[in-house]
Amino acid sequence: MPHDTIYDDPRRPVPPFTFDDRVATVFDDMIQRSVPLYGEIIQRQAQLIRRFHQEQSRIYDLGCSTGNLGVAACRVMADTPFRMIAVDNSAAMLKVYDERRQHLPGGERIELVNADVARFRVEDAGIVVINFTLQFLSLADRDRVVDRVYKGLRPGGVLLFSEKIVHADDAFSDLQQDFYYGFKRENGYSDLAIAQKREALENVLIPETVADHLKRVSGAGFKRLDIWLKWFNFCSWICQK
Repeated sequence: MPHDTIYDDPRRPVPPFTFDDRVATVFDDMIQRSVPLYGEIIQRQAQLIRRFHQEQSRIYDLGCSTGNLGVAACRVMADTPFRMIAVDNSAAMLKVYDERRQHLPGGERIELVNADVARFRVEDAGIVVINFTLQFLSLADRDRVVDRVYKGLRPGGVLLFSEKIVHADDAFSDLQQDFYYGFKRENGYSDLAIAQKREALENVLIPETVADHLKRVSGAGFKRLDIWLKWFNFCSWICQK
């Protein structure tokens, strides 16, 4: 796995963060060192896919990046037939995914689509997964995506999503951020790399509170909701139609 060193050296100015070729090459290392419990999230979501999969329905992975969920789903679903539509607007990320898929048992069950998640239509879905993607969209687009997901889900279908969040209380928000930066230091990131990555993500990644997210999914129509994992300023939900 190529090591993420993108922000190790001083960069002035620090350009806005994008999912380009350089990021795609080191993405798996970057996300494992930057998102607490990332492997746990992916593994349990794959198991939830197995639990809630509806025969002949579609599974959507919106903002699929390099395909970690698809790899886990193929492993967990084993020989069970399923169809996953993996969507991302980064051609660089999808190129990495496609290369992985060529060597993935059952990889032919995954269709890759290069498209804007904010404009993509979900149809006849049993499960929709959105991991760390809404935070990169405008607030209006986040509402539209969740509304579209709800309408495109079959009755009993589920939305699984994960986001970086912010606390409404400034003191708790600072506490969460301190622990998060401590986590990144424990994973080998320097203070310079942390600071430059933060600058690159400013006005690109906009986190919301738990209450904001719950208001959005409730407003879309979801009645059964649960936070199944939370680590300071990272959170994963399950919502059932």
